[in-house]
Amino acid sequence: MEENELPVQDMIQTAFAMLQKSYTPYSHFKVGAALLDADGKIWGGCNIENAAYTPCNCAERTAFFKAVSEGQHRFKAIAVVGGHEGQVKDFCTPCGVCRQVMAEFCNPRSFRIICAKSPEQYRVQTLEELLPDSFGPTDLGQSVEAQ
Repeated sequence: MEENELPVQDMIQTAFAMLQKSYTPYSHFKVGAALLDADGKIWGGCNIENAAYTPCNCAERTAFFKAVSEGQHRFKAIAVVGGHEGQVKDFCTPCGVCRQVMAEFCNPRSFRIICAKSPEQYRVQTLEELLPDSFGPTDLGQSVEAQ
């Protein structure tokens, strides 16, 4: 899928809206995500912290888990924004755990990750570029619908 085939601006706007819903009383680093499924629906997600830290959930995984819990397993792209106290000053890329979750549901060569500073300033990379030589369902002899 080419970048010009994605609703990039809508995804970035949704990610910024989700950023405001983050619950981050400990790190104060807010992240918003907007996940585009194969049917064109955008799923929002924000990071949610916990005093025990381990139960925390990233914005990207929140979006994926919302979509998967509703029966969607095929995805095209995700937009991610983040910054201290919600002030986005630089690109915010998905953590390694989120990249692994993406590898479970997405084709690494075609799934796009949009990291934005603003609606005008963003970069687009594939999951394969951010997670080369990933371990996924095909390593276990399984096929994934999206792949």
